[in-house]
Amino acid sequence: MITAPMRHVHPHGGKKTLSRQKISRSLPGFAADMDRQGLAPLGPPDNIEIPGLFLPGRWRSSIMSIKISLLSSLAVAATLAFGTAHAQDNTPDDPRLFTPGQLTVATSDPVFPPWMMDNDPSNGEGFESAFVYALAEKMGFAPDDVVWVRETFDQAIAPGAKNYDFGIQQISVTEDRAQIATFSDVYSQPQKAVVAMPGSAVEQASSFADLLQVRWGVMIGTTDLDYVEQIIGVDEPAVYNDQVGLFQALQGNQIDAVATELPTALYLTAVQVPDATIAAILPPDENDYGHGLIFEQGNDLVEWVNEAIAELQSEGVIDALVAQYLIADPDLPVITE
Repeated sequence: MITAPMRHVHPHGGKKTLSRQKISRSLPGFAADMDRQGLAPLGPPDNIEIPGLFLPGRWRSSIMSIKISLLSSLAVAATLAFGTAHAQDNTPDDPRLFTPGQLTVATSDPVFPPWMMDNDPSNGEGFESAFVYALAEKMGFAPDDVVWVRETFDQAIAPGAKNYDFGIQQISVTEDRAQIATFSDVYSQPQKAVVAMPGSAVEQASSFADLLQVRWGVMIGTTDLDYVEQIIGVDEPAVYNDQVGLFQALQGNQIDAVATELPTALYLTAVQVPDATIAAILPPDENDYGHGLIFEQGNDLVEWVNEAIAELQSEGVIDALVAQYLIADPDLPVITE
């Protein structure tokens, strides 16, 4: 609030008529002070009276004119300031960005195909890396404006402040997670698969009852763990901190089966553990809505990002990336409950 209180009080408390010159210098202060104290307009139609001050009626219109002019100027200034700030919204200079001028994106360390290649999220290869760069382009960022930071999966889904704009590492959107973080619209919804070594009993499984007879391994904090425990009904599966430990346990015969997303299973059986096979596809989990980008809770950048995701979907860009990186053998067996 801008105020310029200015009172001219007669030392004996009487009314004083100011000269034209003095009134001219004092009008803005009077107008602001009158408005601030709820004193305008006061007095009879021909006069304005303030304690200790008498103004003839002929100055009333001058005061009101200056008051209106002052308020108009403030309104224009506020409008310009508002317009300047919001003119930057949804541009690379948007002040809501973690670092205006760049898009800061978090992912895991290491990263794995087919989501990202060569443990380098910045090369634009792999489904999620290519998706981020397509998204950034839609949002007006050049490739060099995309800055990557690394964090664990547990850090990504933890509540609290985040030192980036959004995170991406196959994070499934669930109701529980949505209580502590903000998610974008879903950009991928892969199926879950069962991975096993040759000769494992799980290769012959055709129902959940069969799946309960084998030793399971899953990664901590994932919807894969929730699926194995809550959907299949496995008690105390072996839990690992990362995919490396999980895959090593499978190769070392410490576990019989791994539940993971189908694209990860494709990479696992093609590259990391080539002796392993995809034994089956699991039925969908109604509590897993698919992958979303994760934001600090309440971050309204998500609206801008969702607009860009919608454009990529409507233009067929996401479907093309799925076809390039995530398509599986359509003849894989499917286990039903």
